[in-house]
Amino acid sequence: MVQYEVLTDIGKKRTVNEDSAAVYTHPDGIILAIIADGMGGHQGGDYASSTAIKIIGDMFLKLDSSEFVIKEHWFEWLKEAFIHVNQLLFDYANENEELKGMGTTLEAALIHGHSCLVTHVGDSRVYAINTNGVSQVTRDHSYVNALLDSGEITEEEAAIHPQRNWILKAVGSEKHIEPDLHSLDLDDETYLLICTDGLSNKVGKASMQQIILSDRKTLHEKAQTLIDLANQKGGEDNISVILLGPASEVNTP
Repeated sequence: MVQYEVLTDIGKKRTVNEDSAAVYTHPDGIILAIIADGMGGHQGGDYASSTAIKIIGDMFLKLDSSEFVIKEHWFEWLKEAFIHVNQLLFDYANENEELKGMGTTLEAALIHGHSCLVTHVGDSRVYAINTNGVSQVTRDHSYVNALLDSGEITEEEAAIHPQRNWILKAVGSEKHIEPDLHSLDLDDETYLLICTDGLSNKVGKASMQQIILSDRKTLHEKAQTLIDLANQKGGEDNISVILLGPASEVNTP
């Protein structure tokens, strides 16, 4: 997994882009991909998402290579990074009245060879995509998912539920946070898609798979096609995509 594309779009209805996305490459070749969808007003949402990504990216680039020898250390580092950012944002919001209530979703994927560790808070998503299908790695921390888990609504009802965008957990919005941790193996045929809900609310799994597995598009074109499709279907929210492809993926026209 060495090829990647990062794209973010304001969408068709918003006046400010509160999403942030970045990919960092450590000198030892380890990749950290991060995406965030801020909330709490224009000023607060933008600050929360961009600050979270910058802080974690800076922490990652300063790591000694010995930190990556044992996989358990990866999880420990990712979790502590999320907790650190959460505390900083929470404290800053409490010190600045205009930023009270701000927070951000946060997805981070740490990739070394075929190993991938994912840390997750909120309702942005990580998908693994290959010819076998589309697997959603993360599970939304949302009101609708809580209803699904309790059996109160069906998958079909969840898709159109009026509160489907209500999230129950965000970085910076509460004093303590416990991120979800996931581990997966990425073979040479699998793509990793990290996106905000501006994409996942508009583009279904079948369309994702068709676009991403197309051999007629570069990695950039695939990511752009996903964003274009979300905009064609309304584009009510900011749309951000990180698409990571196999080493054989061509990324230039």
